[in-house]
Amino acid sequence: MLIAPPPNQDLHSELARLLGRARRHYTPCGDGQLVWHEWSAPAPAALPLVLLHGGSGSWTHWLRNLDDLVASGRRLLVPDLPGFGDSALPPGGRDADAMPDVLEQGLHQLIGQASCELVGFSFGAMVAALLSQQHAHRVARLVLIAPPGLGRPALEPIAPRGWRHLESPAQRLAMHTHNLREIMLHHEASITPLACQLQQLNAERDRLPHRRLSRTDRAAQALRQVLCPVHLLYGEHDRYYRGQTQEIEAVLRGCPGFVQMQSIADAGHWAQFERPEAFRAFVLAVLERAIP
Repeated sequence: MLIAPPPNQDLHSELARLLGRARRHYTPCGDGQLVWHEWSAPAPAALPLVLLHGGSGSWTHWLRNLDDLVASGRRLLVPDLPGFGDSALPPGGRDADAMPDVLEQGLHQLIGQASCELVGFSFGAMVAALLSQQHAHRVARLVLIAPPGLGRPALEPIAPRGWRHLESPAQRLAMHTHNLREIMLHHEASITPLACQLQQLNAERDRLPHRRLSRTDRAAQALRQVLCPVHLLYGEHDRYYRGQTQEIEAVLRGCPGFVQMQSIADAGHWAQFERPEAFRAFVLAVLERAIP
């Protein structure tokens, strides 16, 4: 099943262009399938690069980054996480801890015993931490973008609005736009029709609305057992991190693989969308490092 494009021609064209270049793979997921998208350079170098999107998201959380990463010579494997996008519900649970085994099964089918480099965003970063803990052989390097689950909840109130009860498409879009502004992006100029339509497309296919592990220290617990290099990136104005970056870095320094924690200037939570050039510079610099 392909994403049904909204009635916005620019968005439709961009989604169609990227989907037209992608190979789709299907691996088992509960009673259905886990859907993967692959983009690859003609002769990809180094290890496969796996990207895990955020909560209420899909592969489109990486929309502005795929071309740059492929141009760097990478093979990208980008799933819709279980319960999101086009993928089936995960077996045995409805939160981040239900996903590592499903992803590992899919990666075994797609790349055999090879290691990969793993980048996770927000909820997907917590999934990435759990995957790295539970299947250590699989992950050679871990890049986390604004992970939750570090035992440090936001210091300021963040109030997304419900939309499921609304019947009017215009009202629903207004709520998605509010939530994009409240949670994801810093600048009003970043809240474009593209961003709003992606938020709506993704949120309305989220079938795991009662996730709770993000509010715990589950990711921090996992990272204390992860030995591969761990890099953390966050937006300077990410409301989940604002006012406590030193405390979060202290948590990370208790993890054996921790290398660095760095901010992207002038960006909110969805930093790789709001500042794709800065994201590209950081991630490519990390990927060029030798793995110990």
